[in-house]
Amino acid sequence: MYIPKVYESEYRFCLILWEHEPIKSRELVKLCEERLGWKSSTTYTVIKRLSERGVLKNENTIVTSLVSKEEVQEAELSDMLERTFEGSLPAFIAAFGRREKLSEKEIEEIRHMIEGSD
Repeated sequence: MYIPKVYESEYRFCLILWEHEPIKSRELVKLCEERLGWKSSTTYTVIKRLSERGVLKNENTIVTSLVSKEEVQEAELSDMLERTFEGSLPAFIAAFGRREKLSEKEIEEIRHMIEGSD
C-alpha cells in the first residue's frame, strides 16, 4: 500500500489531527494556532494539500485521516533506510548502535521482535 509523503510541518499538524479526529476544520484551525502558531490560512492550505495527496479527507468540514501515524512512521523509516543505508537493516542497526547505547531491556525487546516471540 502506497503511503503519501508527509513532511515535517505536515507531520506536526497530523499529530494534532490524529489526537482529535474526527474534528471540525475550524476547531483544527484553532488548535494549530495554539500549538503551532499558524494562521488560519496556513492550516486550510495544509488541509487542502494533504487532502489532495490522500493523507486526510475534509468532508462537510469534518477532517479525518486516511493514513495512521504508524503507517506514516513506517513509510518514513523505509524511505530513510533505502535512501541512507541502501535498504540494509543491519547497517542501520549498526550505525544506530554506534551512536546510542541500548539498555539490556531494549536489547531483549529487539531480540524478541527478531525471533517473533511475544
